[in-house]
Amino acid sequence: METSYDVLISGAGPVGLWLACELKLAGVNVAILDRRSARTTESRALAIHGRTMEVFGLRGLEGDFLAAGRKIPMMEYGALDTRIAFAPFESRFPFTLFLRQTKTEEFLEKRALALGVPLLRSTEVTEVVDAGSEVQVTTSAGSFSAAWLVGADGARSLVRHQAGIGFEGFDGHITAMLGDVVLASPPEGAGVLSMVTSRGALLMSPLGDGVHHRVIAVDAEQPSVDKNTPLSVAELAAAATKISGRDYGMGEASWLSRFTDATRLASTYRKGRILLAGDAAHIHAPMGGQGLNVGLQDAMNLGWKLAMVVRNLAPESLLDSYDAERRPVGKMLFDNTLAQVALATDFSPPNLSLRNTMNDILSFPDVNRRIAGEISGFDVAYGYDRVVPENLPAHLVSGKRVPDVSLIVENQSVTLYHLMGKGEWVHLTLSSAKHDLPGSPEWLRPDSVKQVVGQIVGDSPSFAGVSAVLIRPDGYVHSVSMG
Repeated sequence: METSYDVLISGAGPVGLWLACELKLAGVNVAILDRRSARTTESRALAIHGRTMEVFGLRGLEGDFLAAGRKIPMMEYGALDTRIAFAPFESRFPFTLFLRQTKTEEFLEKRALALGVPLLRSTEVTEVVDAGSEVQVTTSAGSFSAAWLVGADGARSLVRHQAGIGFEGFDGHITAMLGDVVLASPPEGAGVLSMVTSRGALLMSPLGDGVHHRVIAVDAEQPSVDKNTPLSVAELAAAATKISGRDYGMGEASWLSRFTDATRLASTYRKGRILLAGDAAHIHAPMGGQGLNVGLQDAMNLGWKLAMVVRNLAPESLLDSYDAERRPVGKMLFDNTLAQVALATDFSPPNLSLRNTMNDILSFPDVNRRIAGEISGFDVAYGYDRVVPENLPAHLVSGKRVPDVSLIVENQSVTLYHLMGKGEWVHLTLSSAKHDLPGSPEWLRPDSVKQVVGQIVGDSPSFAGVSAVLIRPDGYVHSVSMG
């Protein structure tokens, strides 16, 4: 017997889990299919950037993450010595949070189950057919159908493949070694160590458990090795010693692997009733720790749109804006990770000189902020030719993210994000005069919008001159009234 849902999601990683949470929050009948019998034990991703923390904050979930993670106010770019800083941004989260992916998945699975999302493990998707009015999904555990199917099933996405969506880009030419290891003699200080010399590239970062460090190395003499070749602690230790000139006393490893700089981008994020999110839509080297974050923000963008279409609150054409808004972010990710790979893994004298120049350039505040805004996601803005427009006003305009601010609403002190916890549209009026919805979509029903009248507490450059703003469920400005 076939089981039917409004939406099926293939893949129970962080992206699939978060998308399911957003859909269920909006009242959609959604289920997740996953081939694994349990959560992964490998923490591929470590970094949760500031915009992703804002995404969690929009649903009131930041507490668990903050309690479990470690705040890093600055981060490396391309293994350069000059770090990028997040302090210049108007945000409650001006940092990167180091947290194992296993913990992120644990928190998101807890959220999904609490909302009532069916998580069907040991259920491997084997065939996908878009039948026009529905999508038919065959799995190892039976047949399903849904009005919509989302592939959040990783780099080798079967959903993407069977939908016939292209995956354009480049095969990897650099192979890096990775190990989560115990160091008897770790680097001095508590931050991230990164270096590039004529002998290779080395990155070390504590994992926050007080025991392990993540060590990533590329040997200049052997920059390309079959990634399926087993990696030993001895090989990783030898490379780290060779590159740095010192022995870190590398011991027990909880995980050893190799990865490449393969970089690809889906030709579209939507084909008919099938959509893609996360690694199913974009893969790249883990430079800047961006993949998990971009994937979660894909899900945040898609969730409210798909929910409104499923509930007949918006036209199907709204889903076209998912590709229009998020694929340019995927292209930005494609470009900046390749640029970082070039900076970090070319060990020739010309590139080492280029690195010195880039270190100087990155010390200019405007340049540093430009790069930091891209990596963190703070400067992602929709509806512009560039994802990070050079001359975007400091105040709120259509397409910009809304920072969290303190408000007085009905004589109560609240935060703006607290008001958005249920995933609703919010019309915030900041003056005594009542404003009509500023430029709302013609299909947006008044009963889909939460009306709030309040006053900003303190100073907020983003809200300077703003009298009313219509905010999308994902925390971006739809339209704004000034004066």
